[in-house]
Amino acid sequence: FDKIIAKEIPSTIVYEDDKVLAFKDISPQAPVHVLVIPKFRDGLTQLGKAEQRHGEILGQLLYAARIVAEKEGILDGFRVVINNGPSACQSVYHLHLHVLGGRQMKWPPG
Repeated sequence: FDKIIAKEIPSTIVYEDDKVLAFKDISPQAPVHVLVIPKFRDGLTQLGKAEQRHGEILGQLLYAARIVAEKEGILDGFRVVINNGPSACQSVYHLHLHVLGGRQMKWPPG
């Protein structure tokens, strides 16, 4: 993800500000599948490593997910997923949120 942030690897950016970057997933699991990441990792390789000092960026990530949902036209129904660790199929160790929508979600998800 660092190379995507640095614009060394191309991506389809949906939203960006000084703290977060949101871009389309290259292997979408729904018609809308956008990843939202912090630009500065600061030890946040996964949610299970979050500390109190990360509270502000965690809130900004969720707010960015809402902005993405609005931009993508799915504000009336979307899902935010965070995979934490190998048992949850986390494959990139840079905290990221999956914003999924554009179809009926199922429950239970796993």
